[in-house]
Amino acid sequence: MKTWKKIVIGTGAAAVLAGGVGIALHQAHKNRVVVQTDKVKRQDIASVVSASGEIKPKTYVNIGANAFGKIVKLYVKEGDRVKKGAMLAQLENVQSAADVAATRAGLQSAETDYVAAQAGLNTALADLNRAKADAVRTKLDWDRAQGLYKEALIATADYDMRKNAWETAQAGLAQAEARVVQAKAQQDSAEKHISQTRANLTRVSDVLQKTSYEAPFEGMITNLPVREGESVVIGIQNSPGSTLLTIADMSVITAEVKVDETDIVNVQMGQPAEVSIDAIPRKTFHGTVTEIGNNAIVRSTGVATSQQTVASEEAKDFKVVVTLQDPPEDLRPGLSATAKITTATRSHALIIPIQALTVRTEADLQPSPERGAVQAAPPQQNASKQKKDKGEEIPGVFVIRNRKAQYVPVDAGISGVTNMEVLKGLQEGDEIITGSYKVLRTLRPGTSVKVDNSAPKKEEE
Repeated sequence: MKTWKKIVIGTGAAAVLAGGVGIALHQAHKNRVVVQTDKVKRQDIASVVSASGEIKPKTYVNIGANAFGKIVKLYVKEGDRVKKGAMLAQLENVQSAADVAATRAGLQSAETDYVAAQAGLNTALADLNRAKADAVRTKLDWDRAQGLYKEALIATADYDMRKNAWETAQAGLAQAEARVVQAKAQQDSAEKHISQTRANLTRVSDVLQKTSYEAPFEGMITNLPVREGESVVIGIQNSPGSTLLTIADMSVITAEVKVDETDIVNVQMGQPAEVSIDAIPRKTFHGTVTEIGNNAIVRSTGVATSQQTVASEEAKDFKVVVTLQDPPEDLRPGLSATAKITTATRSHALIIPIQALTVRTEADLQPSPERGAVQAAPPQQNASKQKKDKGEEIPGVFVIRNRKAQYVPVDAGISGVTNMEVLKGLQEGDEIITGSYKVLRTLRPGTSVKVDNSAPKKEEE
């Protein structure tokens, strides 16, 4: 056989062999699903609850108007730091000051009347003592005269004179006793008048005092909505014309945030938190949870559920206060803030990416009739209709074993931002399927897979 014939025959045989191998490889890869994977590993993990809110001082007071009047003097401006007892504002007080002066004068007059009544009582007591002495003396004379008259030793005129003297002394004694009672009544009246005038002085002094406003504690003026010359009125809190200013104790600063009702069960007192403030980027402040609200707040209205008359199905939040440990001096109340509260931590925990966790029903885990073939799960709408027929949902992940996806139920622990803890079902080093989402949603146990961890291309809209 010639050489060129041998070459042609060899080339043909090689082509046939290559074609057979290609067909075999094509058939082998035809039913494989392309997936992305990751390894199960051990790592420290922390469960974090994130909530937004605003910066607030722990202690602040809205000083409202206690009397009606015009502001004649403001001693502070917004942003000033004041000491306890410092003068803040002064209202017009001409009438109240005049009432205090008149009442004080009335008190002095009442005290003078009391002194006079006391002197009258002393005089009445002295007259009573003198009347008693006269009554005793005339009684002795009358008794002696009676004995002498029986023995006819004195004249009838003398006897009658001594009798009249004794009766006159008795009448004088009764009159003196009546004057004492009257003097005591006058003294009591003067004393009661003093008490009444003093109470009235306390009232008008309180009215006068309420025209002057002093700082209840050391702090900063954070709000000053009024100006000199404006009139203020007594009203409800935060109503126009009734709030003079707000003073805040800036020594203790908090972040008051609203935590979703699904996360509040994990938040506890004393848990650490990291607070970021929008006005101070690239800086994190450390804090501790110091207050947890017990009353839910409707998210859309900001009204507590206890203040509503009907039940609401809207989303609700709970107030949580985080006290900052290292607040800057120039921090202002009202700044937007976000708190990340660490609710649980695990050291050297077995973790997987959150997106790897999926659920399958008991029916989905039954052996398929065509083992190893690519079988998509039923569409989501059909699956939802048949949910009751498929049984309980079982959380788990797909583990690659022998180039096939094997569904492994797991017990999940705490969840971090991107990872979650696995308590049972996996071992360190297991290769699990993490994507894509479409594949995880439709993947069947036992399906052949092909690993491609290159960066996925963005799907065109």
